[in-house]
Amino acid sequence: MAARSYGQYCGVTTAVELIGERWALLIVRDLLVGPRRYTDLKQGLPRIPTNILSTRLKELQEGGVVRRVPLMNCGLVYELTAYGRSLEPILLALGRWGFQAMGDPEPGDVVTGDSLTMALRTSFQPETAVDTDFELHVGDVALRVVVTGGELSVSRLAPPAPPVGGRLPEGDPEAVIVAGPGIRRLIAGDVTPAEALAQDIVAVVRGDESALDAFAATFHIAPLVMSDSQRSAS
Repeated sequence: MAARSYGQYCGVTTAVELIGERWALLIVRDLLVGPRRYTDLKQGLPRIPTNILSTRLKELQEGGVVRRVPLMNCGLVYELTAYGRSLEPILLALGRWGFQAMGDPEPGDVVTGDSLTMALRTSFQPETAVDTDFELHVGDVALRVVVTGGELSVSRLAPPAPPVGGRLPEGDPEAVIVAGPGIRRLIAGDVTPAEALAQDIVAVVRGDESALDAFAATFHIAPLVMSDSQRSAS
């Protein structure tokens, strides 16, 4: 029996053995955005010890979740296998579940380019999405967000993106939105776009403020609705 085995014959057990170690799912999260060099992963997970990053990458490779491949002009990069990429809907659902318990950030908590990208993908609602093109600035992170025909495209502007992304959209965005962690309240529907502006949760520093209406319609995570029996149990 492997040292990391729980000794149970169960699909959930096998999944936890593959991706349940500390930091493993965050590595997968960042690789869902795109292939990354070792240094890119380290910069995106600033608190991870280098020995743990190396160990997790080795474990994920052995489990068939991640592979290391050469990429033109980038050297060796880590990317998800097809098996690893199949985790995307699971990770997005897990992000929506975790969103329900998010409070205010703790001192020292950071937002990274990959974490913000995945937050947008987690909250994206293609059924109600409004075609839009804007820049979103949260702390040191800046993203170009384009929604067309129910399809979402996110490009990183700052910090400098890893040299493995696609081409940036041409032209200027329709609006530039600056926000802090309080943007969570707009995504949750706790405040309307007008209230978010009035409370300085967000600011539209270029373009029409109606861009926030499009944002709220396109990026939303509704509260979980519990049945009466579930509420009684809690």
